[in-house]
Amino acid sequence: MTSVSKVLKKKRRSLRPISTQQYLKFIEKKNPTICYSKRRLKAKNAECRVCLSEFEEGEKVRKLKCQHTFHRDCLDKWLQQYWATCPLCRKQVVPHDVVFKHRQHQNQTEAAFNGNDQQIPLLLTAFHGGNTLHRYL
Repeated sequence: MTSVSKVLKKKRRSLRPISTQQYLKFIEKKNPTICYSKRRLKAKNAECRVCLSEFEEGEKVRKLKCQHTFHRDCLDKWLQQYWATCPLCRKQVVPHDVVFKHRQHQNQTEAAFNGNDQQIPLLLTAFHGGNTLHRYL
């Protein structure tokens, strides 16, 4: 393989969309889940600023590099649906290229289903063997 073809192959690989599961693994690697403990985490506010619920002992949270803490599930949902920034200070949490590849995957997934809500029962019927349409109507 020539060096040019190696570079092109690497470039194509770097532009490949990443699944939601891969995106969440990336977030976990950069901001590991920890269990909330009042003694261990001295959060300025003892509540998640996404859902506005107080943290409970043992709950799974993420503390970002900007020192803001959120429930893991709240932050993960925020990072998937909105911006890849801290909900409070807007500091970047996920690099732009990773966000781009994840959004690319989401767009491809949405484009794969080109139907409307009325087609969902038919799709469910097909997935479950064809005899269950009455369950969904």
